[in-house]
Amino acid sequence: MRTVALLLTLLVAAVSARISCTVKPLGGGQDDGPNILAAFKRCAKEGRVTLDKYYVVDTLLLTTGLDDVEIEFTGTVQYTPNIAKWSPQSYFLTYQNATTFWFLSGNNIHLYGGGTLDANGQVWWDIFHNDPNAGTAGGSSRTFARPVPLTVGNASNVLIEDLTQIGSPFWNNFVYQSSNVTYRRINISSHSYSDSPAANSDGWDIYRSNLVTITNSTVDNDDGCVSFKPNSTNMLVSNMVCNGSHGISVGSLGQYAGTADIVENVTVHDVVMKIAQYGARIKVFGGNPSPSSTAGGGTGLAKNITFANIHVENVDTPMYINQCYSTDADVCAQFPSKLTISDVHYINITGTSSGAEGTVVADLECSSNCTDITATGTDLSSPKGNATYICKEITSIAQLDFDCTAPPS
Repeated sequence: MRTVALLLTLLVAAVSARISCTVKPLGGGQDDGPNILAAFKRCAKEGRVTLDKYYVVDTLLLTTGLDDVEIEFTGTVQYTPNIAKWSPQSYFLTYQNATTFWFLSGNNIHLYGGGTLDANGQVWWDIFHNDPNAGTAGGSSRTFARPVPLTVGNASNVLIEDLTQIGSPFWNNFVYQSSNVTYRRINISSHSYSDSPAANSDGWDIYRSNLVTITNSTVDNDDGCVSFKPNSTNMLVSNMVCNGSHGISVGSLGQYAGTADIVENVTVHDVVMKIAQYGARIKVFGGNPSPSSTAGGGTGLAKNITFANIHVENVDTPMYINQCYSTDADVCAQFPSKLTISDVHYINITGTSSGAEGTVVADLECSSNCTDITATGTDLSSPKGNATYICKEITSIAQLDFDCTAPPS
């Protein structure tokens, strides 16, 4: 019996043991990318990859097919500022011409340890500022691709926690065609030290994904804090501090004619938004007469969206709906948005605007009817005078706890 018990103990230990792959840096500025890729290949199944030193990466990190993998990341990965090389070699992800330095893909992945991703963004921002080549609306360009430092793509059951990200050339995180992805205690900083803004430096962009949670994190940047792109469902964002951002945004949606976008079942709560352009934001392109438009004309819906316990400080427009986003006013009047907005709930939106929009603290403007828009516990003020709430084509004005004012003609 004792022999059998011993054999069973050894068997359990063998099953539970992980293959361990620790990456040793080459040093001297040499490219550690191939060694990192080799570690992921060797430890792709029930393995642990350890990144505990400083690594220079000049090679695309395409880490796919992972199954039950731990990534113990306590060191620093710094991507080279080699624009001529990275722009064509970064991994193309189609939507808004996004590309990435690192495509993390598979099932049951846990990245942890307090490590740092440094993407050398200043070089990218300076070149983009002096010779802008933005490409598609809200996105990047095929000829000057600005990669995302970390993309979770075609993945399921992923947990990323205790990560610092600095200097992203573009969005910091992209969740792409994935499910059950959680981020905890992420610290993001994308700040320019020159006259060049840190353009498109969103904290997170989520696309064609389900069950994504982002919590207990801080974002210091010059663009969106979290952005729910097309076909984001069952989203939760909580306990966030966003500084200098464009807000937490549903959208942009309806950008591509003939394409249906859906964002549904989104909850955002307990967020502090400071020195930002927007707070709780929904942005939808207007219509477009062209059947091949990439600047409006798409269909779909934004539904069951809740913003609760959002505190703003020095925010230009704390509450915002725009159903003519990036669309000329005359075009939008003739071709209203085909994407419906409904079941949107603002609960306890409090704080102060910046006064940049005068006394306006909320601007809720639809080009076609928005239905079941509610607000309770609203307490906003402006340094320029009594707070003004602008509403247009909102069918549920009686369910708002403030008086609406028509937009100026």
